[in-house]
Amino acid sequence: MAAQSEAREARPDPNEKLVKVFETEEESEALVVKGLLDSAGIDSDLMSGSLVQDTFPGLGGMVILARQGDEEEARRIIAESRQSGVSDEGPSAGDDDSTAELPTLE
Repeated sequence: MAAQSEAREARPDPNEKLVKVFETEEESEALVVKGLLDSAGIDSDLMSGSLVQDTFPGLGGMVILARQGDEEEARRIIAESRQSGVSDEGPSAGDDDSTAELPTLE
């Protein structure tokens, strides 16, 4: 009987309010942020932006929604990850030499 009550508590509340905690034009960035929230134990939903993805794939951006009760923690985690060196432009964002020469074999 205890397993049934635990299962009932684990189900999400369909009437619970969801709030936007992150928005980006890049799907890859949205997937990284969603993974970050998932690893912190924050349930979130990844949704495409306003344009229909079947007609215009990749356009319209991506939005991450989280429970209203998790909003503050989710925003804090996202902000901390950005401050710790994770940038929108990737790991080579600080490199000025984007056309570095590769060694050649002779």
